[in-house]
Amino acid sequence: MTKKLVYFLCTGNSCRSQMADGFLRSIGGETYEVHSAGLEAHGLNPRAVQIMEEAGIDISSHTSDVISQELLSRADYIITLCGHANDNCPVVRNDKAARWHWGFDDPAKAVGTEEEIMTKFREVRDAIKARIELFVAEGT
Repeated sequence: MTKKLVYFLCTGNSCRSQMADGFLRSIGGETYEVHSAGLEAHGLNPRAVQIMEEAGIDISSHTSDVISQELLSRADYIITLCGHANDNCPVVRNDKAARWHWGFDDPAKAVGTEEEIMTKFREVRDAIKARIELFVAEGT
């Protein structure tokens, strides 16, 4: 069976797309080939690594990558996780790809105490996990 290619896109490929990538690899890895990228590469956010580790998923070896036209052209699903990426995603010459937008707040923009910032990261992580679980359950 050929795995369906899912390409998660965000602005900087540092938090949300990395979390989605980690969850789908963990939850649906047998069914999906998973990649993530950004309009820019901002580097992997250490808080994202930490809160994913709390959830039992190691994304510490992930890299922050810029969108690849080759992966866009092969993707079965192109899923943006932030409005900026959705609005600025490159033109996709791929008639077979389903293109969806799952908007989540950017936890990297959270302000307050370290505890408040980490709480925001956990909220976004848990929302992404729930959406990934639904995606896999629907067999999309």
